[in-house]
Amino acid sequence: MGMGEPMLNLDNVLAACERLPDLGIGHRHTAISTVGWIPGIERLAEQPLPVRLALSLHAADEALRTELMPINERYPLSDVVEACRAFYARKRRRVFVEYVMLRGVNDRYEQALALARLLAGTRSGERSIFKVNLIPYNPTSSPYEGSTRASIATFRDALLAHGIPATVRLTRGRDIDAACGQLAARVG
Repeated sequence: MGMGEPMLNLDNVLAACERLPDLGIGHRHTAISTVGWIPGIERLAEQPLPVRLALSLHAADEALRTELMPINERYPLSDVVEACRAFYARKRRRVFVEYVMLRGVNDRYEQALALARLLAGTRSGERSIFKVNLIPYNPTSSPYEGSTRASIATFRDALLAHGIPATVRLTRGRDIDAACGQLAARVG
């Protein structure tokens, strides 16, 4: 995750996934991440490997997601979520949603409620097919700051209260500038 769009290189990604059990990593413990490249999601759903899908989302609002992730102009959020639902219908594998927490940008309670509405089951009382991984932002040279622990906890609690499974990802590697996003930001 985080180093290019796997769906644009799906043949090689799938070939690597086929070899992972030789290293002791089972297919059911493997997720392929995407920014929402719908043709790749559709193609992955047709593959026999029981891998999971992880969607980098970061905002439940079209305008904000477009600002954070310009791919949203090509594949709007509603279409991407529908492609994820189709993936689940075919594979019966819960879809992970990756959500980087940015202070004052995408971490408000109202935004958590919007995310819960977006990811809710299609029928009342239905279990969500999505699980949200809230990712504390790691400082880089970008203009963003990470959300506070309290705001991340409030965001998580709002999702849980609305039936959306959510966890806060552990951050490792900050002390050596090797945490999520930092390796790509470091040059020279």
